[in-house]
Amino acid sequence: MARLFQWDWLCKFKLNNFVVNCFAVLFVSGFTVDNATAQSIEYVGSGACVDCHTEQVKAWRGSHHEMAMKHATPESVMANFSDQKLEHKGKSNRFFRKGDEYWVNIAGADQQFSDFKISYTFGVYPLQQYMVEFPDGRIQLIPFAWDSRPPEKGGQRWFHLYPDTTPVDEFYWTNTGQNWNFMCADCHSTNLKKNYDTKADSYQTTWSEINVGCEACHGPASGHIDYVTEHDGAKPALHSDGLMGFERDLTVSVKQWVAKEGHKTLQPATIKPTDQIQTCAQCHSRRTQLNETADHVKGSFLDKYRLSLITPELYYHDGQIYDEDYVYGSFLQSRMAEKGVTCTNCHEPHSAKLKIPEEAVCSQCHVSPEYTSSKHTLHSEGTEAAKCTTCHMPETTYMQIDPRRDHSWHIPRPDISKHINTPNVCTGCHEEKTDQWADKTLAKHFPNSTYRNQQHFGVAFYADSIGHKAAPDALSYTAQDSSLSDIIRASAVLRMAGNTGQNTLVALARAVKHDSELIRLGAIEGSSGYGWPERWQILSPLLTDPVLSVRTETAAALVVHWPQMNLQQKDSLNKPLQEYIEIQQFNADRGFGRTNLGNVYRAMGDVDEAVSWYQGAIGIEPYFANSYVNLADLYRSQNEEGLALEVLQQGMKAQPNDSALPYSAGLAYLRAGEMQQAKSLLKRAAEMAEGNSHYWYVYGLALEKTDVLAASKAINTAFELSGNPQHLYAQCEVLARNYQIGEVAAAFEGCTQQLGKMVPPEIVSQLKALIRG
Repeated sequence: MARLFQWDWLCKFKLNNFVVNCFAVLFVSGFTVDNATAQSIEYVGSGACVDCHTEQVKAWRGSHHEMAMKHATPESVMANFSDQKLEHKGKSNRFFRKGDEYWVNIAGADQQFSDFKISYTFGVYPLQQYMVEFPDGRIQLIPFAWDSRPPEKGGQRWFHLYPDTTPVDEFYWTNTGQNWNFMCADCHSTNLKKNYDTKADSYQTTWSEINVGCEACHGPASGHIDYVTEHDGAKPALHSDGLMGFERDLTVSVKQWVAKEGHKTLQPATIKPTDQIQTCAQCHSRRTQLNETADHVKGSFLDKYRLSLITPELYYHDGQIYDEDYVYGSFLQSRMAEKGVTCTNCHEPHSAKLKIPEEAVCSQCHVSPEYTSSKHTLHSEGTEAAKCTTCHMPETTYMQIDPRRDHSWHIPRPDISKHINTPNVCTGCHEEKTDQWADKTLAKHFPNSTYRNQQHFGVAFYADSIGHKAAPDALSYTAQDSSLSDIIRASAVLRMAGNTGQNTLVALARAVKHDSELIRLGAIEGSSGYGWPERWQILSPLLTDPVLSVRTETAAALVVHWPQMNLQQKDSLNKPLQEYIEIQQFNADRGFGRTNLGNVYRAMGDVDEAVSWYQGAIGIEPYFANSYVNLADLYRSQNEEGLALEVLQQGMKAQPNDSALPYSAGLAYLRAGEMQQAKSLLKRAAEMAEGNSHYWYVYGLALEKTDVLAASKAINTAFELSGNPQHLYAQCEVLARNYQIGEVAAAFEGCTQQLGKMVPPEIVSQLKALIRG
């Protein structure tokens, strides 16, 4: 049973004329704490705020924060549990009650239908989820959610959130992707301590409040209460200290917005950094938690969280949201962030709703009448299409019914969309039209626009994704463009991974010295194209970086060269490497954490410890493919090819949907000379991965000795996917080596003609020389 702490307030006492709610009882599932422990806790609970902050508490009641998580009671449960049934894949799932308890009958980890008690609610609108607590302390979100929207919007129904998931998917409800302790708890409860036991693979998670209470944002309030009681209601003295016993300054950064010549929008008179953005970013960001001890507000955000940058998995090439980013990554791209806008300029902090009507939010600063005219919006006033948010904050729907707005406030750029296949709001509404039409329309209405046809970082990101020869230099220039936001520049540096040109080196040299911790962070992965000792020369200064994420990621990147290091270098690596190990131990409830530990110990030559961590990763998360791949590679390096294949076969059985496993197994059979098995598995990997050009390339090379034309076709698929001329060259080279066979000659001529359009003539001449040779 997990220790699930909830403060409840049963009485009040009066201290120096200040009424305070007392710490009456700490309700625990099967546990109690002594009075000394309770009195020493710095978190006092939202109940202590009610008497003095009635308006704020009133706004908070019923909000997404207050309803973030609750015990399952008639007051919190919104769904219909009156013996309701929902058919899914031909089987009936039942939602019912046993007295005051809420239950579901659904398939568990073993695919057998069982009854599970609902212990907690999760969220409120437009859907509410429900959670089951297991004896080992795990709390898991069931796959069915309640659509809490009104009936006229399609709501008041049960539905399956992830209808295509299977038991080997991360997001199957009993697996780690739906585990509250790791995935959700840090944001949905206050003063959360995960308390994961690595050896027992169990949790004893605690909180001071079950939901997002006052102190989740303001920080522990005992100092505030001490401060207020000390001043005994003397208001002038009380407000002489702006923080009044709190450590966080949650005010806006810009106190006054003023009109300035040459600007259509109001500009900040001054920008005073506050703690508001980093406070909100704790939960409103896509990130990995590193620890529970660092102060991400008063210190660096990256001391406690590893923020995800603008990667293809999360964002489109132009920075628009693709997967959920929870706002912060988008916001950092924006001009708003640059100008000192903070969350509460638009949102009321306690209700989390807009502070004023939507149509008035933007006009707080965008005061020019032209912004509201149909000449600017291109749509009739008062319509949905004429709203600022429709064009500048488009919605993407997640979890089937939950629309989220993009907070990067992009200017619509169909001129870019038509080249790099990014979405734009024009054709998002006018689905029957093309990007070319949208571009011409905007050109007609905004002939003097400074945005249209303006250079955009998205082109460099797209070029990199297709392996274009100009991509390395384009990324280097983007990384050094001071007009861009730090997160975009950091992402450009990150995407330089594998590049080694002169411009890449210059960009990296500047990145590791940059004031922005994000840019320094991006440089670590961006330098991965360099081997030893060049990478040490580039990155070693970051081993003493003041920011935890930067120095620990640097240590992880350099430890792979451990055997080549001298004693002094190893010594300088030890401290940040130990911090990196502590981060992975904190995340040892996930396969990636244990696999990362295995990687460290393997690099340092401790094979037994590495094997133990890899096997541990497989044990707790058998559907995590990387652990099998890394363990098999370790065995291969020890000349244990048989063990390597056993591990890969085990992995393919446990996780049949991951292409990396058959690919690695195919390479293993290839090394063993067992060509038939190798070709079969490499083909399977390439077809599963679909867009992975490298898999098709390797599969094509494996086919060369048995079917030249099939090999040519496979390598051509790699070229079509990547657009990389090197793949086309490889295809021509295979045909050249086998020129005398059947129909190969004609295929070679076609291949070299296509290649000749992309490379200097001497390259084609070299290929033709292979035939004569």
